[in-house]
Amino acid sequence: MDGTLLDTLDDLAGSANYALRQHGYPQRSLAEVRRFLGNGIKMLMQHCGPAQLTKAEAADLLNTFRQHYLEHSMDATRPYPGILPLLDALQQRGVSMAIISNKLQPAVTELNAHFFSAYITTAVGESPTVRRKPNPDAVLAALTELGCAREEALYIGDSEVDIQTARNAEMACAAVTWGFRDRDELERLQPNFLIDEPTQLLELALPCADR
Repeated sequence: MDGTLLDTLDDLAGSANYALRQHGYPQRSLAEVRRFLGNGIKMLMQHCGPAQLTKAEAADLLNTFRQHYLEHSMDATRPYPGILPLLDALQQRGVSMAIISNKLQPAVTELNAHFFSAYITTAVGESPTVRRKPNPDAVLAALTELGCAREEALYIGDSEVDIQTARNAEMACAAVTWGFRDRDELERLQPNFLIDEPTQLLELALPCADR
């Protein structure tokens, strides 16, 4: 979701810096927050906060971020250019789609309902019962729900976590370059496909039955 379908950087950085200010810690730049994204909000705030925080201090910082972000997750967030036409074209071709995210489940549910509900009904986020990527459990469960074998599926993401998730799920992976990692970094990780424009995904995506 983040860095692939939606440009969420401004809202995530805004909530991170709000939490840092509230607790009297130095703020982070957009570039720093971008680099810290991909492993869920707990890791994000561990990187954003000062080193050597106590467990209680880290938990307080995380809770402040969580509360603020759930109220402000759509202030500046928008789909990347070309994403909505891509989803429409994929739907017309009969391609089934799901979202697997390390975002909090309430935010995933809200953002999917607001932006993508016409195209995507399966949207899984971080929760106490779902292990975060790169664990493949949520991906495999989504494939089961969609009725698609992993050999027929394509995992699309924007980070090293996504590429590792695809490998753990034994799936082909397309890494997009418009998200939270630079192209040369993604290239070094050797995904199956490197995607610079959303329209390139149309060349790769077919309904499961047609693969």
